[in-house]
Amino acid sequence: MKLTIFLIFSTFYLLPSITPALAQTMSNTNYTLQMGNLNMTAGKPTGPSNKLNLTVGQTAPGLYSKSGVNYKVRAGFQYIKSIIAFAFSISETNINFGTLSPTTPATRTNNLTISNGSANGYQITAFENHQLNVPSTGSIIPDTTCDDGTCTESTSALWNNTLTYGFGYRCDNVSGTDCASGFTTSNYYKQFADNSVSETPQAVVSGTNVGRSKQVQVTYKVNISSSQPPGTYTNVITYIATPTF
Repeated sequence: MKLTIFLIFSTFYLLPSITPALAQTMSNTNYTLQMGNLNMTAGKPTGPSNKLNLTVGQTAPGLYSKSGVNYKVRAGFQYIKSIIAFAFSISETNINFGTLSPTTPATRTNNLTISNGSANGYQITAFENHQLNVPSTGSIIPDTTCDDGTCTESTSALWNNTLTYGFGYRCDNVSGTDCASGFTTSNYYKQFADNSVSETPQAVVSGTNVGRSKQVQVTYKVNISSSQPPGTYTNVITYIATPTF
């Protein structure tokens, strides 16, 4: 099985035109900043049971009431710490199951790592281009429906029986708790949404809190019957990471 990764995210900066300015009144053609003094104290004092970010000397630090659909205005040293660049990576982009043996499930894993500083969180959605197949013959390994026949791209179920065949995945938290619902019980799996039949991509990971290097492990599982035609079966899994502003 082969994996391909696409990153979709937005990064923007608001930069005023730059004109030299001198304290304590700073101005150019677009703005005038009048301040009684510049920062004379700033830092992050700590104690045995507390941490404190502070700024002293500004006339108006804080979260401004002026905001728009895509921005908020924040002033003060205490906000610098929260600026986290959006980043997404995957540990392995080529998953090879090797030679499969009937009724002997095979699993492989890789890790998804994400850093996110947007106030409204993020999500990583995924879909497959089609079920595992051999293009030259049309043979397929179908997506699993799990032991009781109920798991889908949006619903997980137990997959523990060696006589239950197909292909599926599960998500386990490594750092953070952002795996999608349905995987808290071991051996619960889902299908990937199948793009060839217009199934809707599903969130594999999502979070509402900022954080650096959150990580999950995705486990891919395949099990075949003794009547499965031989061949090299492939598909492409697409992950899309999106911050929410």
